[in-house]
Amino acid sequence: MTLIDRIEALFNEYGHTAYEGTHGESVTALAHALQCAQLAEWANADAPLVAAALLHDIGRFIVVDPDADDLDDVPELRARPLLAEGFGASVVEPVRLHVQAKRYLVAADPSYAEVLSPASRHSLALQGGPMSVDEMRLFEDLPFARQAIALRRWDDLAKQPGKTTPPLAYYLSLLEEVQQQPFVDSKIGIGSFSVA
Repeated sequence: MTLIDRIEALFNEYGHTAYEGTHGESVTALAHALQCAQLAEWANADAPLVAAALLHDIGRFIVVDPDADDLDDVPELRARPLLAEGFGASVVEPVRLHVQAKRYLVAADPSYAEVLSPASRHSLALQGGPMSVDEMRLFEDLPFARQAIALRRWDDLAKQPGKTTPPLAYYLSLLEEVQQQPFVDSKIGIGSFSVA
């Protein structure tokens, strides 16, 4: 089974579930992913960032403890080994950093917190809340921080019930186009950056 087949199987198995679990949004996980990818496309993002937008929550489908709803179990880090099997840093790193980007935006822009949904505010508390000034500086210096911030903003907007998007197959074709050799970055390393 190819990596794209495995990604498709994960969306087929878990995509119908409510996005954000019991603290849920009014869209499914698949609808959220498709809307996020569409928003990235509409913003003229490059193909790897559109792919990251589609895949940003795929780690939620890699189940560790399905009953751990009140724990933030870092699905963005769980996704990294899977994505690194066939995508480069331009896909993997915005996915890995998009949760930290929320913490950054809440600290950098006080009005940003007001647009967060109740589920997103709940997860923010579990993720460490707003960044400190030092954490913000560290984050700003990271490669792909800008892309992670863009992804985070699309993530926040991709929660509209009944919104029409291209089907999953459309974006799976895009994934095939951006797929490459496994991602190995000795400088960054798996899970090496955390500002929590």
